[in-house]
Amino acid sequence: MTNIIDTIKPFYPLAFKAIRGNLEGTQKQLLNTLQKIDRSRGEFWGQWLISQLAESLCFSDSRLSQSLWGLNFPNPVGLAAGFDKDGLGAGLWPSFGFGFAEVGAVTLEGQPGNPKPRLFRLPEDLAGLNRMGANNLGAPVLAATLQQSWQRQPRQIPIGINLCKSKNTPLEKAPEDYLGSFRYLFPHADYFVVNVSSPNTPGLRSLQSGEQLDKILDILQTENQGRKPLLVKISPDLEWEDIRTIIDLAFSYELAGIVATNTTTKRTGLKTTILPETGKPITEEAGGISGKPLGERATEVIRFIYRQTQGNLPIIGVGGIFSLDDAWEKITAGASLLQIYTGWLYRGPWLVSNILQGLTEKLEANGLTNINQAVGWQANQE
Repeated sequence: MTNIIDTIKPFYPLAFKAIRGNLEGTQKQLLNTLQKIDRSRGEFWGQWLISQLAESLCFSDSRLSQSLWGLNFPNPVGLAAGFDKDGLGAGLWPSFGFGFAEVGAVTLEGQPGNPKPRLFRLPEDLAGLNRMGANNLGAPVLAATLQQSWQRQPRQIPIGINLCKSKNTPLEKAPEDYLGSFRYLFPHADYFVVNVSSPNTPGLRSLQSGEQLDKILDILQTENQGRKPLLVKISPDLEWEDIRTIIDLAFSYELAGIVATNTTTKRTGLKTTILPETGKPITEEAGGISGKPLGERATEVIRFIYRQTQGNLPIIGVGGIFSLDDAWEKITAGASLLQIYTGWLYRGPWLVSNILQGLTEKLEANGLTNINQAVGWQANQE
């Protein structure tokens, strides 16, 4: 019997191309639908639809599971932060085949973000341009949403929360701002990521400097006392020396790892010259670029961190993953885990299972018995 989710698979590319100016609205509608399904998981239709999702989109193989920070990751492919900022779909991401998911970015205070339109497709480049501005409902609302979700269904995969500074908080008050969010959300997630690298919050990237980041990590780890894994997410546009400084801080504050990387502000090599929605040159448009143009640089950063740390600091690799080969490249460069977002939108929700099945074939072809044996494999050989 054909699965209902599989039935719509051939129509996904057409549907995605039909989404033009209202990409953000379509994404919001999807998340609201997912929350409705999650709230109805106790009813027959909710259970049936969730099972249909899992049957069509999940792939399981014990060789893909690994333990990091005392958490079990059934597979290495996760949902990147930015898609589900308010945790509306948190309870359903396992049914999409993800081995973990990261919600947020969330700020202490709810904020509307930047003026619309602020989310665009660049199909010629297999890329996205976003200048959302960390729009979200705020840490207290996310805490309540996740608490209700876990009451309906205990979390089945590790859930991370991406923490960002509130736009109205002065840079010198950033440590207290991050701490406030951390306290609200501490019981509801398995790990936390300090986001100091989004290009869409004024001044945020300046917090990646050693002195500023030091203060944020100090206040968070003093509160944390080693109870939850804490990572930092960095920009792909940093110089190597700046990344070395962050690595030193990561070891100094016993961080669990680094997320590499966020979006880029560079416009080098883009085929898109004019943004159709505004009619302006892409070089004049604010925001971060995600997707394929980011892939090579993200991999370079992953390889650099892996070699600098001799593989002793786990890396979550994100940026430009559209295929099995993209995923394998980042894992063998040094990423223990992966995150996807833009590639997932372009290729469809089947991308996860396609990658996972392909990874098992890669393991077999290279005589490896577990995905953790592939981490940094090429970086060590070069």
